[in-house]
Amino acid sequence: MFRDFTKLIRVSHWVKNTFVFVPLIFSKSLDDGNKILLSGLAFVSFSLASSIVYIFNDIIDRDADKNHPVKKNRPIASGKFSLSFAYFLIALLLVLVSSSLMLANKLFTIIVLLYIVINILYSIKLKHIVILDIMIIAAGFILRVIGGAFIIEVYISNWLILTTLFLSLFLAVMKRRSELNISFENIDTRKVLEDYSYSFIDQIGTISAGAVIICYAIYTVAERTVSYFNSESLIYTTIFVIFGIFRYMYIVYHKNKGEDPTKEIVKDIPIIVNVVLYTVSIVILMYFS
Repeated sequence: MFRDFTKLIRVSHWVKNTFVFVPLIFSKSLDDGNKILLSGLAFVSFSLASSIVYIFNDIIDRDADKNHPVKKNRPIASGKFSLSFAYFLIALLLVLVSSSLMLANKLFTIIVLLYIVINILYSIKLKHIVILDIMIIAAGFILRVIGGAFIIEVYISNWLILTTLFLSLFLAVMKRRSELNISFENIDTRKVLEDYSYSFIDQIGTISAGAVIICYAIYTVAERTVSYFNSESLIYTTIFVIFGIFRYMYIVYHKNKGEDPTKEIVKDIPIIVNVVLYTVSIVILMYFS
């Protein structure tokens, strides 16, 4: 029962909310205890908010999920939890989110509420509109980064925001590509896939992957970045970004995985090692150069 409950609120997907820590790291605030606590509050708020969205989406998609080879095992689609319990849990999570937002500033509160509203609209209608569906997914990650900056009141580079935009677009597109394989068995699992093709998806994926690398590289050599960190060595961390993008493309194209990006990333040892090395490099260059 506990395992099914964690699946219902998508605890494994809370890792996506670590994007709220991006402003904390890149503003050199890891030595500020108050900002660390506020960023932790942002993580909790977004985790609770994302759980609300996931539960609502499962309620909306319960009939379609029953026809999906994997999603049919979701707690609501499989009947392990009733609709009444799901609605009760949404109400409870709303209370918890509201309580957490009382400890945050107004701008962060607006971002979290905007995140919930956009994703509710996504579950109801927007996920069925080609291109807009992946744009909404990308918007969710951007809101996390902006929210992370608002709650600790720091500046966030536009190049970092663009990097986040294209990275989330890339992951969303790769997810759609993986779903195309299943759609040939049962197209009703996600109707928007009727408007996608392998060639179209691959073009968007290539553009997004290239944009991630270019935007991040420009960020590392931007005058403001070099001046702020008093170092020109940040450019060398681009190699980790390149490896991460290429490795994930390998997982999708050669291993035919990627329908659940979070699951694939946390299970792939090379990607985990790459993230650790990147994080260590960033901390050393930013705080000890």
